[in-house]
Amino acid sequence: MRALIFFLASLTASLALAAPPSNDPNDYRGTDSERIARAVEAASANGGIVRIGPRKPDDESDRVYWLLDSAILLPENTTLILENCVLKLSDACRDNFIRSANCGLGIAKVEPIENVHIVGIGNARLIGADRPRATGDSGKTLGERTYGTDAGKPNESQKGDWRNIGILLANVRNFSIENLCVERAHAWSVSLEKCSFGKVRDLRFDSTEERTIDGEKVKFLNVDGLDLRKGCRNIVIENIQGTTGDDLLALTAIGAEARDGGRLETTEVSDFSADEDRDIRDIIVRNVVGYAAGGHQIVRLLNASGIKIYRVTIDGVVDTSPEGTRARAAVRIGDANPAWGGVTPLGDTSGIIVTNVQSQAKQAVLIAGSLVDSVISNVVNYNPEVEGVGFESGEENVRNVRIEPFANVGEK
Repeated sequence: MRALIFFLASLTASLALAAPPSNDPNDYRGTDSERIARAVEAASANGGIVRIGPRKPDDESDRVYWLLDSAILLPENTTLILENCVLKLSDACRDNFIRSANCGLGIAKVEPIENVHIVGIGNARLIGADRPRATGDSGKTLGERTYGTDAGKPNESQKGDWRNIGILLANVRNFSIENLCVERAHAWSVSLEKCSFGKVRDLRFDSTEERTIDGEKVKFLNVDGLDLRKGCRNIVIENIQGTTGDDLLALTAIGAEARDGGRLETTEVSDFSADEDRDIRDIIVRNVVGYAAGGHQIVRLLNASGIKIYRVTIDGVVDTSPEGTRARAAVRIGDANPAWGGVTPLGDTSGIIVTNVQSQAKQAVLIAGSLVDSVISNVVNYNPEVEGVGFESGEENVRNVRIEPFANVGEK
């Protein structure tokens, strides 16, 4: 009998030793960020799947949401599953919710990685801090134009930067981001740099340019929803909903200078060389429903400095702006602003299809730069003060663009 008991005990111990490490952060101790990091590390050696459910109350806290002090870093071949859970940034955090692990502070060369997936199941929410240390992009000074508790603090950057982005993927091939809600963002909710062959779908945004913190109304600038930056291609985007302070969806290929990555003076974390392909191309956008609370654009395409945007299809934009709020445009193409280099040369923005737009904006579709070889169709304009398609930069900057009949609804 003793021999049998000894055998069973030895077998149990052996099985425990043989069991792979857990990919559930609830099975670890430490801060929430430390526990999630250990689960990601374990998953790298165990199938690459990390599953985060609600935080289980313990002797440290009775919280059921995860409080992040630093970004969740995802290496290649990793799938992060967020199942009916809440990730919230702490007031001490000046970092992303989630970032691809190939980029970050001081990483001058962002090497390509593959197979990074972020999947929400049920009600997966990402919520910004109660009192963020910084907000806005790299052009905004904390405490002057946008909120941040780091304003005026020595040895802290006084500008916004890429750490204010919610989910940041850089130089990732074969990726997906699905079924998430981002609330109270510090700047852009999601930003993709040099990413390819991916899908982004079923995202919901709930952020505005103004919040009340400690009884005072404060500004959060550059609160976009989803941004695609230089070098993005072969991406399908669908079912984007909600409210943002700035553009709901933006494709922005600006800034031609060569530079190292991992710097804090910019809202891009990637390095760029003078000769690399920085164009945005081969993008499909379907079903964007929402509005820009700050009066910006619902969908914006912006390129400059010789960088091109081409072969982009935008099918289905519904402007849900409440009474008293008008976006600058439901869809805006280009910009004449000298800050971006003025109107792009003919040919730099081409092959753009915009269809099935319902707008209450100041302009349903605004061509504010150059545009060639494109189609605009099925536009319903609910603003009686303007025509459905406007030419801010002049019709001389438009060539071979077919604008099919559109409906103006409402009385002037």
